[in-house]
Amino acid sequence: MKLRRFALVLTGFGLLAASSTTAATAAAAPGSAVAAAATTCWNSVVWPTKANVVDTVDVTARKPPAPVSPPYVYSKFFASRFMDRWYLAWNAAGTQYYAFGLFLLGSNLYRQTTVLSGGSPAQSKAVRVGTGWASFKSIATSNYPLKGSRPAYLYGLNSNGNLYRYAPNGAGYRSAGSFAGFRGFKTMTMISEERTYDTLLMTTTAGALYTIHIPTTASAKPVVKLIRKSGWAAYESLVVNKCGVNGATVIIAVDHDTQSGYQYGFSKFNGTATAMTSYGKVPVVFNGLNHTSQIGFQFILLGE
Repeated sequence: MKLRRFALVLTGFGLLAASSTTAATAAAAPGSAVAAAATTCWNSVVWPTKANVVDTVDVTARKPPAPVSPPYVYSKFFASRFMDRWYLAWNAAGTQYYAFGLFLLGSNLYRQTTVLSGGSPAQSKAVRVGTGWASFKSIATSNYPLKGSRPAYLYGLNSNGNLYRYAPNGAGYRSAGSFAGFRGFKTMTMISEERTYDTLLMTTTAGALYTIHIPTTASAKPVVKLIRKSGWAAYESLVVNKCGVNGATVIIAVDHDTQSGYQYGFSKFNGTATAMTSYGKVPVVFNGLNHTSQIGFQFILLGE
């Protein structure tokens, strides 16, 4: 991975040019996701393929969506059936960059680390951190980075209709509760991680789009809000990146059957009052087994 591109990713996808008028703001409808963000916004997408490699591309939020460069191969990887977002970090000397995250392979949960050392080929390694995950359809992690302030929860959407929550426990995870009522839901991703709550974005098999607001307290009860009634049935992956600092979000929704991705901008999520801008089809072949985002580990999501 080129160090210049990696530095762009770590800055938070466009928190650089706060004073400039950009393609993202020019394309947005008033009140939309990026209309108030005086910054260029990106989706940074990564996906594993059947060839056991992982590909990546950055896509500027605009009409039409514009890849920054053609997709290219990061490294050899694992044919995971679902992969959570890649958190990007660096060592103290600034000489070694790496990504880390979780993925599902067969009935197991793994933690991956991919070292990105500039001119050298990236190297990925994985360690199994859990078993018994065969019935889970998707996973999502929260990352509130203030050490000790709250757990960085892992959520798992199960085919039995339950949403499970786990807290870190040594090298693995322990149960932190479960929530019923999610049988009709298809896939999910994290859109907000705050000190007192996490918010998931979920689609249903019927095509609706919902937010699931979950307080971090042990006795939490999810608050479910409808965002859109229809139009989301085709998508198996939701790739989320923040846009600026006011809660706007850019999403690439991927249809695995057609290997197509469509880019959307959202205002801060607020039920059916949420503003949405469709940027259109991304001119990239998304041939992954699943697709997720890359984000600097210190940048929390603020979508709701």
